[in-house]
Amino acid sequence: MKRFYQDVAPEAAAGGHLVTLDGRGVSTPGRAPLKLPTAALARAVADEWAAQGEKIDPAAMPLTKLANTAIDRVTGREPDIALDVISFAKTDLLCYRAEAPAELVRRQSAGWDPVLDWAAECYGARLAVTTGVVPVTQPDAVIALLFDPVLGEEAFALTALHVTASVMGSLILALGLRNGRLGAEEAFGLCEIDDAFQAEQWGWDAEAARRREHRKQEVTDAARFLALAEAGA
Repeated sequence: MKRFYQDVAPEAAAGGHLVTLDGRGVSTPGRAPLKLPTAALARAVADEWAAQGEKIDPAAMPLTKLANTAIDRVTGREPDIALDVISFAKTDLLCYRAEAPAELVRRQSAGWDPVLDWAAECYGARLAVTTGVVPVTQPDAVIALLFDPVLGEEAFALTALHVTASVMGSLILALGLRNGRLGAEEAFGLCEIDDAFQAEQWGWDAEAARRREHRKQEVTDAARFLALAEAGA
C-alpha cells in the first residue's frame, strides 16, 4: 500500500490513546479504533507509522500488528484465548528431556530446572518431567493452578502471552518473561537449547537460521509490546 499520509501523532483519548494520521485516527483491519492503553505504546506505534517510506510495509510494524490482534481477535474472547494459552502447559517444552548425549542433558537441566522451580514456588504448579518421546500427562490439579495468572490478564497482555507461548512452546517460559523472571533474550535462549546444541554439531542451514531469527524477533517484539502496554508514562 502506498503511503497516504504526511503527519503522524499520538493523541490522548477517552479510555486510552490513539494514533492519528493527518489528524484522523487509525483503525484496525476490523475497523475498530486503534485505541492503545498507554501513551508509551501509542508513541511507539506512531513511530512505526512515521518510519514508513513511500510504501507501507506491515512487516516493519510489529507493534501495530500486535495491537490490531489484541483489539480485533482477543478483546471479547479473553477466556477462550486464556484457555488456549494455558494449554501449552500440557506439552510444555521444559518437561521433555533428552536421554543423551550427556552434555545436552546437562544443558537442559541447568537451563530449565530453575524456571520450573520458579513456577512451582510462584504458582504452586510443579510440572512433571519426562525423558525421551513418551508423552507425560500433567495432573489436572497442577494445570488448574496456572489458570488464575492467565485468566486474569487483559487483552494486550494475553496477546503477548499467546505469541511467546506459541513461539517458545512453553507456558512456563512465557510466564517467566511476562513476570520479569526472564528477559526476552534469555527466554528465547532457553527455548532453543536443543536446536543450538544440534547446530553446534552440524551447523545452521540458511533456512533454519532465518526461521530462528524470525522466532527470536517475535519474542523480542512481544516482550516490548507488553512492557509498553503496561508502562506508566
